[in-house]
Amino acid sequence: MVDKSSGEAAAAAQQAGKEAIEEIGPAPRSKRARWIRLASIVVVLIGWEIVGRQINPLFMSHPLAILASALRLIATGELQAALLESLRTLLIGFAAASAFGICVGLAIGRYETVDAATDWIINALYATPLIAIVPLVTLWFGVGFQAKVFIVFILTLFPVLINTSAGVRNVPAQLIELGNAFAATERQIFAKIILPAALPYMMTGLRLGIGRAIIGMVVAEFFTAITGLGAMIVKYGNQYDTAAMFVPIFVLMLLGIMLSASVRRVEDWIAPWKSAQED
Repeated sequence: MVDKSSGEAAAAAQQAGKEAIEEIGPAPRSKRARWIRLASIVVVLIGWEIVGRQINPLFMSHPLAILASALRLIATGELQAALLESLRTLLIGFAAASAFGICVGLAIGRYETVDAATDWIINALYATPLIAIVPLVTLWFGVGFQAKVFIVFILTLFPVLINTSAGVRNVPAQLIELGNAFAATERQIFAKIILPAALPYMMTGLRLGIGRAIIGMVVAEFFTAITGLGAMIVKYGNQYDTAAMFVPIFVLMLLGIMLSASVRRVEDWIAPWKSAQED
């Protein structure tokens, strides 16, 4: 009885010691990282404000001037109209490229015949600076909405396609052999084995693709249209209004961050086991 009570007392003391160590230990890294990130943003903005005021406004602006220009563009409705036009191009091109890239990537990764028939053109197009095809796109589609969507589509396609095919190729062969041993159909192998295993690769491709889609949207608006956020950058750059030119640039930065975070949230919802493994 004495040994049992002393053992329980030792266990209780050990647990109390662990709790005390946890209480006096360092703060969680995520909370500390948030404060460090916030402090760095404040420092950069303050430094930019101080330095920016010393530079000729033709060459550089500062945060308060950019904020004033943003409020003016919002009041006139120009910023909202440009953002909606850019979003329409971005979402349509990204959705089409994602759907096409996932379907083709699954086929390439699964079937050797499809891979052998298409790998040469995929490698050739992926190695080509796709910005070089913009003049050709204008010949095909003109300088309107269709041209912008096509440029977004072609820039978004390859990250999604290549990552999807890589995910299919990395499915353990033992799992597919097990499905064949149990007489699973090709449809069941795709639905039960290949898609769940390749899903993290597909979501990585979508995250990379959203960044490429924003680049394609801006490039398209630079060269093929007079609307959208890219057109605003060109317009105010030509007018040497640096503060107003920075407004759509910051909107594009925020748009990229928000869309990437949204894709990551969808990934955590669809494939929660991946985030659990990373933790």
